[in-house]
Amino acid sequence: MAIINTIMVLELKVPAGPTLQALGGSATGFLTFLLSFVDVGIYWSNHHHLFQVVERVNGTVLWGNLDLLFWLSFFPVATAWMDQTKFSRTVPKD
Repeated sequence: MAIINTIMVLELKVPAGPTLQALGGSATGFLTFLLSFVDVGIYWSNHHHLFQVVERVNGTVLWGNLDLLFWLSFFPVATAWMDQTKFSRTVPKD
């Protein structure tokens, strides 16, 4: 999950200049990263607590864990997409 967060932070763009206006231009990217970071952090926290109380790990648990990691690995893509579209609504194509 740390790798997922690292990939998301690499998507952030450095402001073009030393002004507050330049920093404001990257506000959408930072907000997108922040929301995704918190979301992945919630999954990580729940995952950590789950494995503190589990008494035995079997194949089903391992496959379930891989399933969770698979879907979480899409967060960097979703984060970049939200940033590029500036949080636009998704509309179905007719």
